[in-house]
Amino acid sequence: MDWRDGVKKGLAVAAIVIVVSLVLGQLFGQPVLLSYVTSDSMEPTIQTGDGFVTVPTAAADAVEEGDVVVYRAEQIQGGGLTTHRVVEETDRGFVTQGDNNPFTDQDSGEPVVKREQIVAVAWQVDGGVVTIPGLGLLVGGIQNVLVTVQRTLSSWLGIPTLVGVQGLAYLIFALTVGLYLLDRRYSTDRRRERSRERNSGLSARLVVGMMAASLVLAATAAMVGPAGPQSFDVVSADFESERSDVIERGTAESLQYTVGNGGQVPVYVFFEEGSENVSIDPREARIGSTDSVNGTLTLRAPSETGSYRFFVTEYRYLAVLPQSHVFALYELHPWAPIAVIDAMIGVPFYVVGRLLIGTGRVRRRSRDDGPGILDRVRARFRS
Repeated sequence: MDWRDGVKKGLAVAAIVIVVSLVLGQLFGQPVLLSYVTSDSMEPTIQTGDGFVTVPTAAADAVEEGDVVVYRAEQIQGGGLTTHRVVEETDRGFVTQGDNNPFTDQDSGEPVVKREQIVAVAWQVDGGVVTIPGLGLLVGGIQNVLVTVQRTLSSWLGIPTLVGVQGLAYLIFALTVGLYLLDRRYSTDRRRERSRERNSGLSARLVVGMMAASLVLAATAAMVGPAGPQSFDVVSADFESERSDVIERGTAESLQYTVGNGGQVPVYVFFEEGSENVSIDPREARIGSTDSVNGTLTLRAPSETGSYRFFVTEYRYLAVLPQSHVFALYELHPWAPIAVIDAMIGVPFYVVGRLLIGTGRVRRRSRDDGPGILDRVRARFRS
């Protein structure tokens, strides 16, 4: 194989990895494999506009002092995902600070960061963060261009903004790279016209694979999107109060906690309490199609007065397996049921699709072509 072909294939694989990571990150609302910074707060470790490799907290080791983390901030920079370094670990949480900032985030008004707020840890090799120069600038540039496109389309159609800027940016970015790769994969030299006609079109295997991947992605989003940690702010006070978030120190307050399922497929829900000061009953439930269940959330105020935050983490899985099997997989790792359920959905879809469509390529038919894809599917059903 020519070295130029190797370089092209390597770049193609890198492009696919970047696109899939950015799209999944946008879909799940947290970085998946890759992220980037938009300010100078982490310089010189991470330059403005640079990307970096991330490891989800569920797969990373325990967060320690010195780690660079991505966490959901509540106060600084208007809230949202923030990338800073852990400079101290306390009994109440982590103290964080940008490498280029003179003060910690907590000095700037951000509460101590709880473990449940951390969504990813930057991958470090020999103490240095693995960065991708210019990744954030590339994505930001595409977003800026698409802002104009969205506004123009919205004004022409007389409707509000079509979709979020990031969502449209990543969607078009993914489609553009995907079409480019498909064109590179299935186009041949014009000088081989007859061979090109025979081999033109998309591989049926690729089409079915893309459809299966889309189905798996939708199923994963249905399980991951609504789940995650929920925070509850509590004030431990010396007096009784009618407010549910102000609790006399050393006592507990019980609240109704409602969990809904807006989808058409029933789901199993499992809860994990973030500390001994919070509990929920029941800790697992089955929620039917477009239904909801009510539970009881109990918050206990610490013996010391002050403001506290407690977390309950929700895990959600499509009810395509018996609940006992899902629970057994969940006990192994919260991601295990998602992997098994995705496989149960994607693999049969791909196998049945291959049997119905067969082999060959999906292309525009001419008079000389054989049976088309729909004809082949009808024939399979008739037989």
